[in-house]
Amino acid sequence: MTPEELSAAVSACLHDAVAAGDLTLVDGAELPEAKVERPKNREHGDWATTVAMQASKKFARKPREIAEILVERLGAVPGVAAVGIAGPGFLNITLDAAAAGELAQSIVEQGASYGTSDTLGGTAINLEFVSANPTGPIHLGGTRWAAVGDSLARILQSQGAAVTREYYFNDHGAQIDRFARSLLARARNENAPEDGYGGQYIADIAQRVLEQHPDALESEDPQEVFRAAGVELMFQEIKSSLHEFGVDFDVFFHENSLFEGGQVEQLVEQLKDSDAMYFQDGAWWLRSTDYGDDKDRVVIKSDGNAAYIAGDIAYFKDKRGRGADLCIYMLGADHHGYVARLKAVAAALGDSPERVEVLIGQMVNLVREGVAVRMSKRAGTVVTMEDLVEVVGVDAARYSLTRYSVDSNIDIDLDVLTKRSNENPVFYVQYAHARTCAVQRNAQAAGVRRSSDDGTSTFDAALLDHAREADLLAALGQYPSVVALAAQLREPHRVARHVELLAGTYHRWYDVCRVAPQGDGPVEPVHNSRLWLNDAVQQVLANGLTLLGVGAPERM
Repeated sequence: MTPEELSAAVSACLHDAVAAGDLTLVDGAELPEAKVERPKNREHGDWATTVAMQASKKFARKPREIAEILVERLGAVPGVAAVGIAGPGFLNITLDAAAAGELAQSIVEQGASYGTSDTLGGTAINLEFVSANPTGPIHLGGTRWAAVGDSLARILQSQGAAVTREYYFNDHGAQIDRFARSLLARARNENAPEDGYGGQYIADIAQRVLEQHPDALESEDPQEVFRAAGVELMFQEIKSSLHEFGVDFDVFFHENSLFEGGQVEQLVEQLKDSDAMYFQDGAWWLRSTDYGDDKDRVVIKSDGNAAYIAGDIAYFKDKRGRGADLCIYMLGADHHGYVARLKAVAAALGDSPERVEVLIGQMVNLVREGVAVRMSKRAGTVVTMEDLVEVVGVDAARYSLTRYSVDSNIDIDLDVLTKRSNENPVFYVQYAHARTCAVQRNAQAAGVRRSSDDGTSTFDAALLDHAREADLLAALGQYPSVVALAAQLREPHRVARHVELLAGTYHRWYDVCRVAPQGDGPVEPVHNSRLWLNDAVQQVLANGLTLLGVGAPERM
């Protein structure tokens, strides 16, 4: 019995109690959706539900009274061995071994679709992440967003959402001018401007610009040549780095297009006419405090130039015009003010602030031998994506950056990530997957099969009655709700932590439960059923690692 099937059974019992007149809904109330979850203490049962407490106000009855009405009905559900009431109205459900074990067969049969749902079906999500300025290689903060953003996109898609991965290409503004001046200075063998960019990559790109444009230094506007060619070369490097990191975008949106296409000017005039903006001290201000911001924001500065928020306004409008129901922005630690600001932009345009979500990521530090790694060979002042990948590889880099909540600072220990031991979390999980593959190969070589010669299944769920098998089935059963919650809370780290839990549970099961017979012993029915369980673990580990953009090796 899967968690979904048990949840449906609980809902059916609730409906039956209403139909029988044992429970009566108050006027206008609707039955709650029943869901089961694993209890923290396994002694309380296999599954628990809070539906009695959720339904209390809907029936104007005490939760425990509702629970008492449901107990007898739930106890009659095939596969349910016992039902108990705890506290104010928790219902704890214990399944018989056969019903619990059926999950293994169900997972194998569902394959890659296990853990997916259509909860977000029909929802178009624009997910913008990384969006590093094209003025240098991607630093560790951007690398973290690349790993987390791509994993979040995969998780949202697994729940039915249509996700557009978008990179906002900041090619308008002062930072691009500083980049161009830095390239030009390097090409002339001059010192970098005081506010410019350093690092070996500046020299490399300056040289490549000269190779493409040998007469660049003698042109009418050398800085413009280095700006146009240099930005394109830098951006191509960024795209290449992201692709090698397993991250590809659907849309690369150029900020400058909003200004060149007139969208910024058009929306500014529209907001002036709608009284969403006012003129003061020679500048035009957005009344963002009317929509929850801590202060009003300058949109057009006193010198007539557009402030950064002007592009934000046009960009949000453009996203919505392209069909996004929800716009998620993944921003760095120094962008806390953008949460209220972007919601205010939506409201000022007459849209719902709920169409905007902002995720703020914290800092990443690399540590080697207990000392922070601060310098890059190529970028000089920061550590880059390439620096991390060169040391630990793509899988370890992605996994280590995704397994923490984005609102926490993290230290990445390079010494741990290069170890082939249980200390290294990505090795621990990948080794579990490789072990399931080895067990599968060895079992099949010994004659253990998931189906007999006539094609009928050899699975007997009742044989999976070892305590370690109950633990393993419990971890497998939790996976869909973990993925659903990761999507709901925008927290991919929940998937990483759960596959670690599953890996540990599998390793403990492996130590005490044999899938292949020992020596020349005969193949028994329990061996066949355990192969199903082994393969179910293999499938869920692969599903989870895929959501994280991490490989699931068959051999290690």
